[in-house]
Amino acid sequence: MSNSPTLFSKIIDGQIPSFEVARGETWMAFLDINPRRDGHTLVVPFEEKSHLSNLSKEQLSDLWVGVTRTQKILSKVFKTTDFLVGIHDGALAGQEIPHVHVHVIPRTIGDGGKTLLACWPDTPAIGSIEPDFESLEQLHKKLIS
Repeated sequence: MSNSPTLFSKIIDGQIPSFEVARGETWMAFLDINPRRDGHTLVVPFEEKSHLSNLSKEQLSDLWVGVTRTQKILSKVFKTTDFLVGIHDGALAGQEIPHVHVHVIPRTIGDGGKTLLACWPDTPAIGSIEPDFESLEQLHKKLIS
């Protein structure tokens, strides 16, 4: 991580204007300037970390408080309780700003959004192939050893 503040830290500090939706003691929520749909909001911890696993326990816990508070605010306007909640955890996962941020996107009927499966369009549809239990068992053994 560089020594200069991230774009999100500059937003948190008020150096860059934003459309703030909510704020806690350790996080801030603001409208995404490149929304996938109306209401697309980012919830950002004050700590400048690129991976969830590097956040302090307090920041990690508070971040989820921020996500649910943001959902309640968006629910009132978009008349929904359904949200896509997503995180690009690191550059290889698609994170463009090296600062943890949670995308909170209200979902409504006919909004044009897709599922997580749209990220891998060439993967067989769920239920269209038999699970490879042998491969799953081998991976499971590696994960727990």
